[in-house]
Amino acid sequence: MSVDVGQPNQEELPKRLPRATRRLRLGFVGGGRGAFIGEVHAMGARLSNRWEVVAGALSSDPETARQSGADWLLPSDRIYTDYRDMAAAEQKRLDGIDAVAITTPNNSHHAIASAFMERGIDVICDKPLCNTVEQARDLVEQQKRSGLVFAVTYAYASHPMVRQIREMVRAGRVGQIKQIHVEYFQEWALQPPAQFSKGAEWRLDPAKAGETFTTGDIGTHAHHLACFASGLEMTELRAEFHVTGAPKPLEDTAFMQVRFQGGVPGTLMVSQAAAGTHCGLRLRIFGEVAGIEWNQETPEYVHFTPVQAPAQTIMRGEGADVGRAAGRLIRMPRGHPEALTDAWANIYTEFAVAVDARRSGRILPEGLIEMPTVLDGMRGVEFVQAAVQSNDLGGAWVRIAGLEMGDR
Repeated sequence: MSVDVGQPNQEELPKRLPRATRRLRLGFVGGGRGAFIGEVHAMGARLSNRWEVVAGALSSDPETARQSGADWLLPSDRIYTDYRDMAAAEQKRLDGIDAVAITTPNNSHHAIASAFMERGIDVICDKPLCNTVEQARDLVEQQKRSGLVFAVTYAYASHPMVRQIREMVRAGRVGQIKQIHVEYFQEWALQPPAQFSKGAEWRLDPAKAGETFTTGDIGTHAHHLACFASGLEMTELRAEFHVTGAPKPLEDTAFMQVRFQGGVPGTLMVSQAAAGTHCGLRLRIFGEVAGIEWNQETPEYVHFTPVQAPAQTIMRGEGADVGRAAGRLIRMPRGHPEALTDAWANIYTEFAVAVDARRSGRILPEGLIEMPTVLDGMRGVEFVQAAVQSNDLGGAWVRIAGLEMGDR
């Protein structure tokens, strides 16, 4: 039995994404000196060959903003010290930005995204989308009213082999889904908060990060990956938060029992204080007739284990059971490794295709691009809220609020 998520057969869609007619112009808010994630965004945008970074308000500190803009080789008249000034000035320019990338702390995402959407500028925003469900739903409504493109950078979903799993599940290769398990383990928050890097210390400030540390930071990645690959929304959970590393004001570890649509059970485990781990994001889906597994640290391989048949390892590349949805995002032949920067390039490629289509009035075939959107961002915030409520209630089951699948 296949999982019907209302998407067309990939074999009916074009084999390749539309070619670019020009490089689109991208601006940044955040991402200046000491901000790791801003550099990751910029590398992905440049590697996609679809974007030119032309403007930025790269820090809330004016001097850091100016120095960072010079580091990025931005024109002096397009280095801004306030994102509101940037939105207003770029809207007026004939060569103004086509889109903005938001790489700031969580609590600022809503205001920044709103400022640019009001100016008719498309948005790509880091996750989590924001700190409250009310703000997340407001951004969804703003996007609906404006018709703008709004992507959220759950970049792991842009690995070709994650798309491969999604396609295999849709095709019924695992049968009816019976279990879903996802985990994400890191070790960097074992240390005392005083030793955190400058770009990370805000993650323990509830005024900026919200009510969670690890659940919002990497738990949202785990939640999105499980839902995206399986095609099933998470419906309820029970969560326990822990501090297992050095003392800190917010959790560095969370263990959850979860349920997906149709009552499918599963687990979600995340920790940033798991000694000896690095970036261990692992997904396993078990169905009636097969299991399927992907590990972010070896992203080019999918392990497929049918019942009473030889296990298979499917490697990224053309042919050899790799489907069309994955094939559209492949950059190199087998044997020439791809990794996280390529996944970031893929999300920026799909974002560019969507922005170019909107600006030229073209309608893309449904299912051609599958980048995470503001709706996925909202669901991540709803997931975090449910986890906080469950932990506060001593690990009680809590239903995750949200839109119905038909509104996705």
